[in-house]
Amino acid sequence: MPLLLRDIPLDISADEKMLRDEVARIIGIEAVRIKNLRVVRRSIDARKKSRIRRIYTVEFSCDNESGLLRESVCEALEEVSAIPGIILPKVTTKHHVLIVGMGPAGLFAAKSLVESGVQVTLVDRGRPVEQRVKDVENFWRHGNLDPVSNVQFGEGGAGTFSDGKLTTRLKHPRRQAVLESLVAFGAPEEILVEARPHVGTDRLRRVIIRFRQYLISKGVDVRFETCLTGLDMQGDKVTGGVLDENHLIRCDALILAPGHSARDTYRMLDRCGVRLEPKGFAVGVRVEHPASLINSIQYGKFANRLPAADYALRYNDDDTGRGVYSFCMCPGGEVINAASEQDGLVVNGMSRTSRSGQYSNSALVVSVRPEDWGGTKLGGLHLQQYWERRAFSMAGSHFLAPAQNLMSFCGLGNGPIACSCRPGVVETELREVLPDFVYHGLKRALPHFDRKMRGFVTGEAVLVGVETRTSSPLRITRDGSGASVSHVGLYPVGEGAGYAGGIMSAALDGLHSADQVVQTILSQELS
Repeated sequence: MPLLLRDIPLDISADEKMLRDEVARIIGIEAVRIKNLRVVRRSIDARKKSRIRRIYTVEFSCDNESGLLRESVCEALEEVSAIPGIILPKVTTKHHVLIVGMGPAGLFAAKSLVESGVQVTLVDRGRPVEQRVKDVENFWRHGNLDPVSNVQFGEGGAGTFSDGKLTTRLKHPRRQAVLESLVAFGAPEEILVEARPHVGTDRLRRVIIRFRQYLISKGVDVRFETCLTGLDMQGDKVTGGVLDENHLIRCDALILAPGHSARDTYRMLDRCGVRLEPKGFAVGVRVEHPASLINSIQYGKFANRLPAADYALRYNDDDTGRGVYSFCMCPGGEVINAASEQDGLVVNGMSRTSRSGQYSNSALVVSVRPEDWGGTKLGGLHLQQYWERRAFSMAGSHFLAPAQNLMSFCGLGNGPIACSCRPGVVETELREVLPDFVYHGLKRALPHFDRKMRGFVTGEAVLVGVETRTSSPLRITRDGSGASVSHVGLYPVGEGAGYAGGIMSAALDGLHSADQVVQTILSQELS
């Protein structure tokens, strides 16, 4: 069995070819004994600006491995644990599953089901990614929003226009399988070893097209511009989905992966009596700095020798008990107008694979609790809409985003509001487009952030509002198997269902739902 060695440091200027010698030195053997050395994880340790290092985990083989394990004084040396292969069970009878939503949860659920022999119909209210990209670009250039095809709706989900991060806190056995699938569809191989893997919006779009082509080749019925508008029921069991008001499609199970912006779907589910519960989320702004400044703060003298730097900031507000934190940081990216409704404005962030843009941005948000809107099921949705509409109107009702220089926001002076957000920004007092507790929470947190990252509060930075769709404002309640607690045969999944927070966790949630559907089918076949 191969051996694994963690936490191997190399100076940032060192050649990766030195790893073999460094491994040999750490475990106390001759380098020639080390065979088949392979990097399995790579990260950057920038805690000491005077000595930034890359940290590696490697796998390798060696003669007398068991003896080496017994004799070595290196506690970081271990035997590689065998990970059992994922064996997809096959169904033997004809079953049909309707999947609603072509974000990562829906796509990976469809892949798993069709590979298990299940007939799948996969629908999305939006358009194929090729057309969707054109629609979004038209909006960013001219302010012409298409409510059907935008940053939130369409093939690939909202993550199509993002940094394409693939990080998750979940220690899931199928995480590697998700990464390998993405590489097979065109993602860079580096995501298999990077500690903080990302694809980038430009590469991700090509991955999604190949993903779709694979599903179609396996027999999945893929339909665009098709919206779920109702549920067909027999007693408490879902037996079909009503599409576009008048077309019924029968199914044995319905996997619902709507995304966190499908507000009409939430209302439809509420009318149908599906159990929903309010859930906290966060509201705030995007902060944008020159990428060179963030790189310098994080890397010091090594700033020009490393990839664009990221950061993570957090502050607990003792006055309110709320968390204030950075979210979805986009190194070398741009702030994007992510509106999906004609009278509302919301922003997000996006990076390309190279992360080589002039600016870096991140959300700065304050936690919002159900009690902030009275705890009603749809109250969080209404809170989001209220502030999005206010941001839209305060900036002139032309899809220009309200923005304020960071120094001005802090009451420390003024400065320019140059910003990457298209079609543009309008200088606005952001206090007017944020809830009071969000505004004051950000004001209290920013000096703390500046102490963590000296130079963060600067006249070179701009704040852009509003960021309201950090996650779903409600949860479609489900049981331990992943099924709706109120409607048999309905499987809510992904961010829109309130059970995921990013591309990777949504993909894993989609795989889990597919597993549960297949297990249900197999149990029916045995009975």
